[in-house]
Amino acid sequence: MKFNFEYNYYLENDFVILEPLQESHFDDLLKFSLSEPELWTYSLIKADSELNLRNYLNLALKGKEHQKEYPFIVYDKINKCYAGSTRFYDIQVENSCIQLGYTWYGKQFQRTGVNRHCKFLLLEFAFKILEAERVEFRVDNENKESIDAMKNIGCTPEGILRSNSPKSDGTRRDSIVLSILKKEWKRKIREELKQKCQPLKALMETSSH
Repeated sequence: MKFNFEYNYYLENDFVILEPLQESHFDDLLKFSLSEPELWTYSLIKADSELNLRNYLNLALKGKEHQKEYPFIVYDKINKCYAGSTRFYDIQVENSCIQLGYTWYGKQFQRTGVNRHCKFLLLEFAFKILEAERVEFRVDNENKESIDAMKNIGCTPEGILRSNSPKSDGTRRDSIVLSILKKEWKRKIREELKQKCQPLKALMETSSH
């Protein structure tokens, strides 16, 4: 697997742009911290205040500097505004494995198709450009909505990591592990996810007439 951490990767289609996350994006994300703190209910790193958002950005950018993470900010081209953030992390170049997570969107962008378009771009990039063999996802086992979303894009559940991460309230969480392999993506999942993105495309084309 190959990954150039110095390069500014932009992933884009007709509906979203994934831009490299920068410190200057603080103001673009602050509105979510101040008005939608519930977005981080299941997050290991909360960004539900100005201070916590600054820490969130610093940790993400430090992970990129150490060549372990590559964070993006998500721009919604239909609504012409930033919608949330996501990232690659635990990037194992030598093993051709990568994790995809730390994903969140403001409430108005949830269940709009933004997530499906972002996941398609990220997975296509991981398997086609980076030449990854495996993309892994880890989700709080209590976060049933996110687990269902992962299964819906084609992820295979692999098992539960018991008490593997501390939560902000001092307790520990169980994490479910899901994944997509390159051969699965190429054989079936890519086309299925592409088709699931079509209803949004059709809707936008209809509304523009």
